[in-house]
Amino acid sequence: MTRTTPPKPSLSHEQAVFIAQTAKDKKAEDVLVLEVGDLTSLADYFIFASGESERQVRGLAAVIEKSMATQYHTQPVIEGKDTATWILLDYGDIIVHIFRSDIRQYYALEKLWADAPHIEIPETEHPLSAPRQLVSG
Repeated sequence: MTRTTPPKPSLSHEQAVFIAQTAKDKKAEDVLVLEVGDLTSLADYFIFASGESERQVRGLAAVIEKSMATQYHTQPVIEGKDTATWILLDYGDIIVHIFRSDIRQYYALEKLWADAPHIEIPETEHPLSAPRQLVSG
């Protein structure tokens, strides 16, 4: 009898989940990962996240950029950093949209991709976001 194992997720899938977990760990709101590869040639995954202020949007973009550089040694093309109402991080196969909440509601981009499968974001934290343990002694 031959055993079959499910296919391993692609590196892009792994990175998309990593980015989403990073955003959630840093208190991003309404984090959503869509698998859009069958619908567009722009990317395989779109990630949407929201922050309540320009400061939070900038902070989310910065922590995602740093975490991806540390974990995967990759840097995005970044748009919108100056205004910080909508920052786009382009990792090639993954495009991350970080909006101020009211701007995300106005544009409602995820509605354009309503047919795209949603990727579940596991609740487990990845190693870079785990809280540090205090050692007493």
